[in-house]
Amino acid sequence: MSVIFVLISASLLIAIGFLIAFIWSVKSGQYEDDYTPSVRILFDDEITNNNKEKTKKTND
Repeated sequence: MSVIFVLISASLLIAIGFLIAFIWSVKSGQYEDDYTPSVRILFDDEITNNNKEKTKKTND
């Protein structure tokens, strides 16, 4: 029976830790930008010189 009390108290401590981490991340602004990720897929990535050289070598 004492094992149940240890497990419940350990799980409560972990849950409180996650709650504190979540509140801290919200207050520090981690979730402020909710628009950019939804439109990021609509823009093309710029091709770097490394990628151009790799595609050029595979095409030759």
